Amino acid sequence: MDNTTKFLVYCVEIFKTARKLSGRQVTELFCKYGIHEYIVNCYAALHTTGTEYIIEDISTLIEERKKIAAV
Repeated sequence: MDNTTKFLVYCVEIFKTARKLSGRQVTELFCKYGIHEYIVNCYAALHTTGTEYIIEDISTLIEERKKIAAV
């Protein structure tokens, strides 16, 4: 498993724990709003940040994409 994949798994786990969601719920959210791709594409920057920043960044992105989808 490469570092990007390990980081993606890490992001799923910390987001799941922080938001008290199941693995299935996180997977559905991440798939629906393209979060997996975002994490992989932004790995170089994201993996240097802290856990709280990652959780807030993902949460903000999901909320922004929900608004766009609602239009």
